[in-house]
Amino acid sequence: MTWKKRKPVKPVDSWLYKSGKKKISEKEKVVSVVGLRIFYGSQTGTAKGFARELADDVQNLGFQSEVIDMKDYDPEDRISDECTSKRICVFLVATYTDGKPPESADWFCKWLEEASTDFRYGNTYLKGMRYAVFGLGNSVYAGHYNTVGKSVDKWLWMLGAARVTSRGEGDCDVAASRHGSLQADFQAWRTRLVGRLQALAQGRRRPCSGKCKKGSCKSTNRPEELWTHVYHESCICVSYSKCHLWPGGVGRRQDRLCFVLQKPEEASLGGRLAKLNGVRKTEEEEEEREMLTPALREVLTKQGYKLIGSHSGVKLCRWTKSMLRGRGGCYKHTFYGIESHRCMETTPSLACANKCVFCWRHHTNPVGTEWRWKMDPAEKILKESVENHQNMIRQFRGVPGVWPARLEEGLAVKHCALSLVGEPIMYPEINAFLRLLHQRQISSFLVTNAQFPDEIRNLLPVTQLYVSVDASTRDSLKKIDRPLFKDFWERFLDSLQALGEKKQRTVYRLTLVKAWNVDEMMAYAELIALGQPEFIEVKGVTYCGESSASSLTMANVPWHEEVIHFVQQLARLLPDYGIACEHEHSNCLLLAHHKFKVEGEWWTWIDYRRFQELVQQYEESGGTRTFSSLDYMAKTPSWAVFGAQERGFNPSDKRFQKKKTTKDLSGC
Repeated sequence: MTWKKRKPVKPVDSWLYKSGKKKISEKEKVVSVVGLRIFYGSQTGTAKGFARELADDVQNLGFQSEVIDMKDYDPEDRISDECTSKRICVFLVATYTDGKPPESADWFCKWLEEASTDFRYGNTYLKGMRYAVFGLGNSVYAGHYNTVGKSVDKWLWMLGAARVTSRGEGDCDVAASRHGSLQADFQAWRTRLVGRLQALAQGRRRPCSGKCKKGSCKSTNRPEELWTHVYHESCICVSYSKCHLWPGGVGRRQDRLCFVLQKPEEASLGGRLAKLNGVRKTEEEEEEREMLTPALREVLTKQGYKLIGSHSGVKLCRWTKSMLRGRGGCYKHTFYGIESHRCMETTPSLACANKCVFCWRHHTNPVGTEWRWKMDPAEKILKESVENHQNMIRQFRGVPGVWPARLEEGLAVKHCALSLVGEPIMYPEINAFLRLLHQRQISSFLVTNAQFPDEIRNLLPVTQLYVSVDASTRDSLKKIDRPLFKDFWERFLDSLQALGEKKQRTVYRLTLVKAWNVDEMMAYAELIALGQPEFIEVKGVTYCGESSASSLTMANVPWHEEVIHFVQQLARLLPDYGIACEHEHSNCLLLAHHKFKVEGEWWTWIDYRRFQELVQQYEESGGTRTFSSLDYMAKTPSWAVFGAQERGFNPSDKRFQKKKTTKDLSGC
């Protein structure tokens, strides 16, 4: 397919947002501004001094101003409030050693970076917020010059905030400084900003800066066929949601990023990655090929993955961060008693045999039906997974609200969720990897997409084995999971039978996609009878943002009460199961087999110490000394049981509610 340039879209004012085709009157176009909220991140005090100078300037003009040290401001709790504020947010931030932010701005920048690529926030999360950025740096360090200021500008823009004036860059190198000194650079930018503040306060608008020629905004410093902008750095008429840089053609967004294409006729990044992953080569080439190509590495790294070797990765779960701050754990904490702040989410195989419509990664990960890549040893994968996980945990030292005791506990990994992305069971050494986990006293939660029945049968005992049951009929499974195998339905059914042969804890994971698979009640009951899982998790689908690879929208996400209704109906068809637990915040419920109900009380939690003892005895006996799920069950606390007023939230933590000024971020 060839990209064609479309007619440029007329720029829109970044601080004005239209609703549909409704004509907006001049009164409605006026945006009231009362002053500035000035954030600074400083190592030596220069940015702090600039912040105070700017505050004094605007106060003398009759505007309000507030100066805030970034270390005293928690963006996770407060930044969404800026969307309805009548103040422009100004960020004065220095670039420190190796292109990193000052220590005082480290958490602010880290949160902003992660939020900008997290589908739960999306490209309208900060819609309504107006901002300006001034970076402090030294061009002597060419590779890191003002990287923090540039990054903060980009991340805010990606989240939907509107730039009121172009980014300023101050240079400590007087020989290279545009105005002769860092102070002079700031004064020039400050004058421009104050002018914009006065114009906005009076309701005046300024059109495009004139640097956009016919709306194309192409770089003038490079050959015409190169398209290099990810976002426009100077023109204030650009809003991310209606970026006229990429008007419906070249550089289409993937996962909230405008990816760069070297030539207009190239396909989108997703298409190029698919070609990279799908081309068959000679056997000699196949043996040498790495799963992670340079393009894949770049994309997955931007998404927050810590990549390991040539086919593995680890990433910090949002619930790990939440529990570090005493704000509650994930549904596995409620259902099974895992400690979310001690859970490592990883995968030894980023490849998958499905292209599900609700894929978290919008299909930027590799696909395949068999292992045909270089293989890293299990020891290397586990060692580097734990090290990377611990490094990510350590970055939370000093972050506002983090409990010191939980931070120390989080450094000792106790659980491993093999559900990050891809199909972990494809990794040929998966059993060796599981043995290493158990030798370290780390529990194992392994998720498979039910396309590899032989691998399921050959799998060693795991703490809990999941099969994703995303649909209950051949047609709906093909529509939702989009499997690569031609005999996908036969493999699916065989995988469920293989699960039923296991003696340890087994789980069906049902993902409800409204209008796609919620009306197949009897068919689901038949599949449950086939695999006889001990637990059934039913969860509403999580919307992962726009993607050309999927037609899924927010309309396909069921309300929690709809999920409850579905589970109640399903339970009526399953006399051996009952509704055991609920985690309202994840839009998830748990059906459990009645054998886990002892004297009227549910025992869905896991005795992890006992499991490690049993699996060690199994290994020492060469597999002859088997055990069952009933041998390591533990009592479910009252707050986790379905019907409790806590609705699955541990009362020992403090519930944190986001103000819904922009967007609903429920789900996990």
